[in-house]
Amino acid sequence: MPSLRQLLDTHPTILLIDSSSTCVQVAVWHRNWEPVWSTKIGEAGEQVFAAVDDALARSGKKLDAIDAFVFCDGPGSVLGIRTAAVALRTWRVLRTRPVYAFCSLTVVAQSLALTQNKREFAVIADARRDSWHHVDVDADGNFSPLKRIPSTALAGTLYTPEGFRHWTQPPATLQVVPYSLAALLPPLVDIELFSPTAEPDAFLHEEPVYQTWTPQVHRAPNPS
Repeated sequence: MPSLRQLLDTHPTILLIDSSSTCVQVAVWHRNWEPVWSTKIGEAGEQVFAAVDDALARSGKKLDAIDAFVFCDGPGSVLGIRTAAVALRTWRVLRTRPVYAFCSLTVVAQSLALTQNKREFAVIADARRDSWHHVDVDADGNFSPLKRIPSTALAGTLYTPEGFRHWTQPPATLQVVPYSLAALLPPLVDIELFSPTAEPDAFLHEEPVYQTWTPQVHRAPNPS
């Protein structure tokens, strides 16, 4: 699992897409100069591509010049994340390039722990069905993997990223923190946040299970 600095050492020009919140965030990142960011608010099906076009144009780069892609695979807006994932899969057909995924909640948790020295807290996002995505940090600064827990299990100091929708009633003590990658990522440049992925898609805690349907010929009822 490489850090951002390690990614840029290997792939000099990176296109980053985060469509997990109500604000789409895109950056063209090059090892030798400051990243060019574009943020768009609106329907993800349009704004992902608008933000990519804007960031590429202002950085003076073409899509073909991108050496690797980085995207947020969740938690967050499934529609937004899958829009970005479909775009990445399409662009990789044109020219194969590596893709790396990162977790929105882990970025926030790492930032709170590193820049504010916070401990014994959790970062959460709505997982529907009265449950929450959850990353916690213990007293020693150890980070848990992303998990899903019921609302009844939420306790302690809780944070959630700004711009993340919720359907379940949040805890009264929940604190909203900014979710601006332009501010969050630079201090985390040496933190190992990114996982290579062969098939970009939205994060799932477990793969869906589908029931096999066996067709049957309809028969008229027997006469009585």
